[in-house]
Amino acid sequence: MGGHLLIGITSILIFGIGAQWIAWRFKLPAILLLLISGIAAGPVLGLLDPDKLMGDLLTPFISVSVAIILFEGGLSLRFSELKNIGGTIGNLVSIGVLVTWAITGLAAFYLFPFDWELSILLGAILVVTGPTVILPLLRQVRPSGQVGSILKWEGIIIDPIGAMLAVLVFEVILSTSFSAATSVAVMSIVKTIFFGTLVGLTGAALIYFLLKRHLLPDF
Repeated sequence: MGGHLLIGITSILIFGIGAQWIAWRFKLPAILLLLISGIAAGPVLGLLDPDKLMGDLLTPFISVSVAIILFEGGLSLRFSELKNIGGTIGNLVSIGVLVTWAITGLAAFYLFPFDWELSILLGAILVVTGPTVILPLLRQVRPSGQVGSILKWEGIIIDPIGAMLAVLVFEVILSTSFSAATSVAVMSIVKTIFFGTLVGLTGAALIYFLLKRHLLPDF
């Protein structure tokens, strides 16, 4: 079992690094080749089955990976950029989310055999652009002006918003009544914002203290 896990993880690293190297060598978006290699290794060739490979560790592993990507992307953000693009970003992560949610939900309902609940949930999931897609494309395309900064901010901010929205919709769907759904929605939002802010500020304060006292190297 240990050998199988080791071979599987090594294969994932080889596919991932290989896809990014080929993308760099031929000046292609890395996300495109990562998607192709993932589909080829999984559903097409059957070389890797994430559920069998990692079992119960799959979901935590994905969560940690996304957190690392968001943290890395967050380090590249500059608050000074918000002076000129703050309004645009605010519209994208508020009005843009609602418009995308509505259009995607309607499309899912009328184009696929989904009921309204599943269509609304799918729309909530697909509002996310995400740094895993946006940041590699920005490195490849290198847009001029403020477009790159806007997309970078939107891609990073929309990820936790979309995740919270999807979980919220899912919990509301599972609720048995309107009052229960309202209670679940309010409590979920409050808990997510409260604990997310608390943990985030605590972690930031700890890192700041360690760096300020030179208990950690700057790099």
